[in-house]
Amino acid sequence: MTEEKRPVGRPSLYDPKYCEEVIALGRIGKSIEQIAANLNVSLRVLYDWRDKHPEFLHALEDCKTYEQAWWEEQAAAYMVENKESDRLNATLWSRSMAARFPKKYRESTKTEITGADGAPLLSGIQVSFVKPNDNQDA
Repeated sequence: MTEEKRPVGRPSLYDPKYCEEVIALGRIGKSIEQIAANLNVSLRVLYDWRDKHPEFLHALEDCKTYEQAWWEEQAAAYMVENKESDRLNATLWSRSMAARFPKKYRESTKTEITGADGAPLLSGIQVSFVKPNDNQDA
């Protein structure tokens, strides 16, 4: 007679219907943290579902695309300098997008310190060991 093993831990609250909800939340610009809150689960649970359910992974990927599109639309529609102007507040838009979507919008700079004509500052280090003088007074 084989004994059936019971699963360890709580059963998952995952429901495939969450995929539709995730995409709908992405369409209105919700972040991953807001999605977790809307589903009443922690980020850890959300990431666990992502890793265990390929359809949920795809929903989260689609959600991120919709989220970014929503925020870009908001920028185009509302980030104007003032109510009477149609000029975009470029600084506000740039900082907002860089913070929300760093892979696409972050400005990065690379700083290198070199010597004359691009030569390295140090070309080598020499270390010498000397034997202390036994007759030397302290």
